[in-house]
Amino acid sequence: MLWRQHTVYRDRAGGVVIRGEHVQRWISLAPSGRKDEILLRAGRILDGGTTAPARSETVVPLCAGTGELATACRRLLAETAADAAPPAPAAPSRPKQSEKPKRPGRKGKRMSLASWTILACVVGVVALYAYSTATTGTY
Repeated sequence: MLWRQHTVYRDRAGGVVIRGEHVQRWISLAPSGRKDEILLRAGRILDGGTTAPARSETVVPLCAGTGELATACRRLLAETAADAAPPAPAAPSRPKQSEKPKRPGRKGKRMSLASWTILACVVGVVALYAYSTATTGTY
């Protein structure tokens, strides 16, 4: 039943990754670097299908059995789900009173100094071209 609801594959390091697209979570099981231990990591699946870095991880001894391994997996996935929950609404803030009123005479945005510099350079190049063609007599 696992393969119908989840995607199971191996990652580059040789661990196993289980992705649950319907719950937007992933969990991986990989060697921890120590003998007879496994590293469990869990994280979220972002919009577009990319995986976010692990939110939580733990090391479980292999001699513990499948019951403890399943409990650790459930706990990591629950922590990941709790991390992804939207934060509580903040207290209403006071309105900003130091906001400057807009000037009624301006329409649109002003050009920046860089825009004026580029415009002046283009006009200068065109004027230089016109001057050089007028003095040499080639058209």
